[in-house]
Amino acid sequence: MVGFSWLLASLFFFASAIQLVKGRLNWFHPALIGVLISQMWIFSAWEDTQLGSFVNLVILLGVFIGYSKARFEGRFKEDVQAIFENLRLSQNLLQEKDLEKLPDLVQQYIRRSGAVGRPKVENFYLEFDGEMRSQGGAWFRFRARQYNFIPRPKRLFFMKARVKGISTDGYHSYQPPSAKMTVKALSIYPVVKIDQPEMLPTETVTFLNDLCLFAPGALVDERIVWETLDEFRVKAFFSYRKVHISAVLYFNAEGDLVNFRSEDRYDVGQMRAIPFTTPVKDYREFEGIRVPSYGEATWHYSDGPFVYGKFRLKKLRYNLAAMPPEENS
Repeated sequence: MVGFSWLLASLFFFASAIQLVKGRLNWFHPALIGVLISQMWIFSAWEDTQLGSFVNLVILLGVFIGYSKARFEGRFKEDVQAIFENLRLSQNLLQEKDLEKLPDLVQQYIRRSGAVGRPKVENFYLEFDGEMRSQGGAWFRFRARQYNFIPRPKRLFFMKARVKGISTDGYHSYQPPSAKMTVKALSIYPVVKIDQPEMLPTETVTFLNDLCLFAPGALVDERIVWETLDEFRVKAFFSYRKVHISAVLYFNAEGDLVNFRSEDRYDVGQMRAIPFTTPVKDYREFEGIRVPSYGEATWHYSDGPFVYGKFRLKKLRYNLAAMPPEENS
């Protein structure tokens, strides 16, 4: 019986390791069972096995961290799932006549993207990797995934990174009239937690930026008012729920969008509006739509520009009817 119990504990630890390697959020469940079985028999033969308690203590610490990470990331998944439960897709096609009221530069950009004749974009899912940094800090690598919903604007962004060797996760939630950002070390200790009113225009700028870069066809939107500035620039004014922001879009001679600039986004570290740009390049096709696959996020401080983020687009999917199965695991 004792030998069988130790074998059972080892099998639970092995199952936990497999789940962990696969990136499953619930890897800690079998580990906890393994610890309980192991500790029970350690207590039964304490003089010979007591050192095993220190190993179990280390595993329990990992279980606690794993549980905290699952809860934090689970909140992101629950928010996404709640939106999908009330989602209905129209599948209306984007037609040439829909572009008639847009500036010529924007019309050309949408046609060049391949969006005309395809279903209008009502939501999209992205996966990125890249590097980020804060002022005075070193670059750190990250992976992120994000959902955008367009008719009723929402943007949910979850990032995983290692900062100075410590696992750090971040969750941006834009669900007007609410917008907030939380970053936690080990998914336990909040190093950033911001839900001030300034987050709403900030995340609204980010939402508009996402439409311009990743869903060109969605720029046919009554909430956007356009102004042509010159042969390579247009200005977009976006309004939603009493929030009004604007941005200038820069195009090259071929008709590709190459930069986006807004004066309405807040640097949350200083809580003041700072000019913000996202130069982009390396256009690729995702599900038949041509979009930039590389971009940088830049603050323009009084002493010069500061690039704080580099983003490489890895996956882009349009008009999901439900959360992908791998996200539910």
